[in-house]
Amino acid sequence: MSSLLREEMQRVLFRPDKQRLIEFIEIEEPTHGKHFICVSVSKSKVVQLSIVRCQIAQTSLKAGSKRSHTKRSSIQECYRRTEVWSLQDLTLVDGRDPDVDDPCFLLHFDKVRTVTAVSCSAKYMFVRALVALSDKYCQMSLNLRNFDWAYIKPTSFYSNRGDCVVLSQICFYAFNLVCLSMCPVPLDA
Repeated sequence: MSSLLREEMQRVLFRPDKQRLIEFIEIEEPTHGKHFICVSVSKSKVVQLSIVRCQIAQTSLKAGSKRSHTKRSSIQECYRRTEVWSLQDLTLVDGRDPDVDDPCFLLHFDKVRTVTAVSCSAKYMFVRALVALSDKYCQMSLNLRNFDWAYIKPTSFYSNRGDCVVLSQICFYAFNLVCLSMCPVPLDA
């Protein structure tokens, strides 16, 4: 579902502005409709954050031939950016409390923007994307406060999955050898 949503937002909102949608999460807003916070990169390598509102619009289409007077309705989703910021203008991302499973975080621009993700894991996924994009395109480290750093930047032990796979295979083979050596073997002469 999220890949279809990503493709639709890319096609309707970001591609016409020559931008590439990198990451998005659903957020909770007081106004009606679904809301997302998106991060995109333009052709000129400018990173933007935007709040996107999705409204469902009902349209009527005439069906059939000229004589037919029947109408069929179709539901279309309309995406509209309600707020846009540059990643360069983001001075601080505040997770509020790293010890509590809280999906809310604060984005400090000229004004502070409160964002409530649908889950805490979505919040961390979005902040990881912001950190990576800030390092890559802005050549500056993003100022983070009140986040569990282990979830933002994993250590090299966890990030190098190739070594972990090899180590688990070696352990599996060793365990099999130990089990086989304990099995009684019938000796038939």
